Amino acid sequence: MGLGVLVIGKSGAGKSSSLRNFDKNEVGVINVLNKPLPFKSDLRAIQMTDYDEIERLLATTTAKSIVIDDAGYLITDMFMTNHASTGKGNAVFDLYNTMADKFYHLVRSVDSIAPDKIVYFFMHEDKNDFGDIAPKTIGKLLSEKVDVAGLFTICLRCVCENNKHMFYTQSSGFDVAKSPMGMFESQEIDNDLKLVDQTIRDYYGMDAKNSKEKKEDK
Repeated sequence: MGLGVLVIGKSGAGKSSSLRNFDKNEVGVINVLNKPLPFKSDLRAIQMTDYDEIERLLATTTAKSIVIDDAGYLITDMFMTNHASTGKGNAVFDLYNTMADKFYHLVRSVDSIAPDKIVYFFMHEDKNDFGDIAPKTIGKLLSEKVDVAGLFTICLRCVCENNKHMFYTQSSGFDVAKSPMGMFESQEIDNDLKLVDQTIRDYYGMDAKNSKEKKEDK
């Protein structure tokens, strides 16, 4: 069983730049909008918006760490591609249901991939009228149908304060940041996703577990 990790933040908060320390052979990047990375890099990225193709790629790629940047735009792309031709009434309701179902099944598909793979879902954040911060989706129906943050054990929030980019590993009381007890040393850490990746692997013993399962298969 693979592991999904949610990473949220405002535009410019440092989600994409957190990839800067990965070697090209260490991470696979699904670049939904095909935007250039915000730093010089030889990281290999593929542009993709089709849910079925992404699920197949997650299952077959040899990369142990995969980033979907920005996974939220998978929802936006489906909406913008279909809303004009959908019609009204129940048809619109069905479109929102389909959008929610597709995203939900993408996240859950991580359960069936290799146990040494981590899939990072980058998403923008949104703030409601009460000041609570959560992943940004389209429409209240989608947010109510799929509690995105609830699908993940680890949710990091990208923030930029005093020109310093950081990850929040635990909630400030108004956001969905969370991580298992003792995984990270503090509530605020450098937004270095490679360091995060190794920390998660060490915490769960993912590489050792995968090596053991390969030996048992033989």
